Amino acid sequence: MAERSNPVADNRLFYNVYVCRNCNAKIRVSSQKVLRRNEVRCRNCGSSALRPKHKELRKLKV
Repeated sequence: MAERSNPVADNRLFYNVYVCRNCNAKIRVSSQKVLRRNEVRCRNCGSSALRPKHKELRKLKV
């Protein structure tokens, strides 16, 4: 798989970005707040189940 070539863009796209497991909304928040579990909730659905945004490259469906 190809690697991303621009570390500045990687930081902007993936650093401290989490995705709600219920509604797939993106939230930018520090990882310490996410690890404490009850400090951060989703803006849309109110869930505290968050995961880091996937960093792997995806193939486009044609």
